Amino acid sequence: MNAYSMPSQSGPCRVLSFDPVKCNGCNSCVNVCPSDVMIPNPEKGKEPIVVFAEECWFCGGCVEECPRDALTLVAPAKQRLSTVWVRKETGEEYRIGMKNPLPPNTTPPSGNR
Repeated sequence: MNAYSMPSQSGPCRVLSFDPVKCNGCNSCVNVCPSDVMIPNPEKGKEPIVVFAEECWFCGGCVEECPRDALTLVAPAKQRLSTVWVRKETGEEYRIGMKNPLPPNTTPPSGNR
């Protein structure tokens, strides 16, 4: 008996983008995913197959674990508007899921003096 898996179709549920030039099919991202969104590709050296895109928590663990920076998290459209911010003093861009995030804000909220 054969078992088949079909990848999630591109579109509203596309949660990960692999760079086929950088990805060597090491499956580090597959092993670290807490919700088992993807499975190893049966073809050696190919990027994993995203099977359960709708189960993605957008935790970024797979992006963080990738040794070759071949993986990008594709945030839902509603979250894309606020996923980038820029530090005014230096012009540095920060994004959700980046490897070196901005340190936490230690300034108390206004009114709490």
